Amino acid sequence: MRIVSLIPSATEILFAVGAGDDVVGVTFECDFPAQARERRVVSTSAMPEGLTPQEIDDFVGAAMAAGEDLYRLDAGALAELDADLVVTQDLCAVCAIDVSTVDEALTHLGCRAEVVTTDPHTLDDVLASILEVGRRTDREAEAAAVVASLEERLTAVEARVAGHPRPRVLVLEWTDPPFAPGHWIPEMVTRAGGEPTLGVAGTRSSRITWDEAVGSDPDLVVCAPCGFDLDGSTPLAEAVRHRFPDVPVWAVDADGHFARPGPRLVDGVEVLAEILHPRGLSIAARRVDG
Repeated sequence: MRIVSLIPSATEILFAVGAGDDVVGVTFECDFPAQARERRVVSTSAMPEGLTPQEIDDFVGAAMAAGEDLYRLDAGALAELDADLVVTQDLCAVCAIDVSTVDEALTHLGCRAEVVTTDPHTLDDVLASILEVGRRTDREAEAAAVVASLEERLTAVEARVAGHPRPRVLVLEWTDPPFAPGHWIPEMVTRAGGEPTLGVAGTRSSRITWDEAVGSDPDLVVCAPCGFDLDGSTPLAEAVRHRFPDVPVWAVDADGHFARPGPRLVDGVEVLAEILHPRGLSIAARRVDG
């Protein structure tokens, strides 16, 4: 089977279930595992590099208002790869190329690849998407083993934090302007032993004001801006630190552990649990208030 993945989370899932050797095409963002960088890139960003968070928000808003795609699909590469299976998503137009664009390109090229579209909104949906990818790639047993391991880890976290005080946690999915979390992130906070101050599990993230953010009265703030790793999140967390002078502010690896609906979301739950109920473990998170 020849597989093209058009979203980083799908690439991670494909490698996790043992289908990595079948992956022939990926996006420019597919950086985990490291072997994904060896595959041909078929999708790139239309966004200029080096923009600030506010400039990124402005660019995305203008593109969406104009009905323009934020990603460019290399139709020639797609045709040359002659894929049997294309894995994409229909969850967020900001996160990956629109599925309708993929369908149109395949039709235009005369490609007969099967298209698998994932659309997870919760942690359970993410686990279900792993099983679906396993089914579509003839790796059902491997996918079931991955899901069982992830569920075991989630259960272990929930058992460890049970009975402890539950801090009020504000997760910022963007910082300029601020966005409250959605989809699986409020659930991640809950499973890690906290209570989200803003955001509703299973719904989209939402733009908020700084008055709303501060007024939600968090015990701590987690800065998890979509598209940024830990080093990228740290200066953004530092930039909003002054708005929360009396509570800890943390930066995390948003791309690796929060934004992408794949197996590493469970790593994110474990990171949150260590932030909220520390045991002295080394984690991919950084407190920016000293």
